[in-house]
Amino acid sequence: MSRGMRKAYGTYWNRIIERWGPRRLDEPKPIDIEAFAAEIRANAKVRANSRGGRSAAEHCVAAFRCLYKRAVADELITADRDPAARVAKPRRAPTNRRALSDSRLEDIYEAAASSGDDPELDSLIVRLHVETACRRGGALALRPEDLDTEQCLTQLHEKGGTSRWQPVSPTLMSYLLGHGQRRGATPGTPLLRYRDGRALTYRRYDGLFHRLRRQLPWAASINLSAHWLRHTTLTWVERNYGEAVSRRYAGHAETGSSDAGTIAIYTKAELEEVAAALAMLTQEPHPLAPPHT
Repeated sequence: MSRGMRKAYGTYWNRIIERWGPRRLDEPKPIDIEAFAAEIRANAKVRANSRGGRSAAEHCVAAFRCLYKRAVADELITADRDPAARVAKPRRAPTNRRALSDSRLEDIYEAAASSGDDPELDSLIVRLHVETACRRGGALALRPEDLDTEQCLTQLHEKGGTSRWQPVSPTLMSYLLGHGQRRGATPGTPLLRYRDGRALTYRRYDGLFHRLRRQLPWAASINLSAHWLRHTTLTWVERNYGEAVSRRYAGHAETGSSDAGTIAIYTKAELEEVAAALAMLTQEPHPLAPPHT
């Protein structure tokens, strides 16, 4: 399994082993899996952004499906005996995220740059997410060779094994280059690093956003995370440059997802349009943006 899949489903697989380890794969029925997921939902940890355990139940069912999909592929059971395939995932609740206002983005920048043990790093993380709308995994996977200094592009490697070239401002590019050089990033290794040269991990995000939530009361009330920054940028792009550019900006343009609708097949944005949106967002010229931007 991939690292991301283990991270998403590992907890549920461990629970399945604890509860059903001695059972045969063909013993559980769909109703057993439904009851298992219901229990997971009822006992889900309550957080500021909790949705009644619905996400936990959804991930539990997905973990069962993943397990049984491999069991069928390895011919341990037949497809018609797969109980997980007949269990519906709980319907996902609408997101409660919304675009942050300019004043709140300023609050985040100021708090990141004026607190913690490495304000330079935290400010760089915030700016990277605001400009590129990348996911945490994309930022952590960034390497020195993923920086195209001539065209001001970063290659983001994100979930599902996808990658895309994403425009960044000349200012952010210079910050990324300087950061990597000062902190000892070498080709083939992560670019973002602590002061002592260690590669960044998800723990830095946990600490950063925990601190922001502690310092900014409004951030605590919405359980601020890096994904709020992605949501904010993509909302701004969609409002000002349309859905096609927003999809490309998010890295969704080539996914083929039916969620975007049939029209998405015919309305694919070009990289130059993403660069134009970024130039307007940052108020900096970009090498790939049309001259009039």
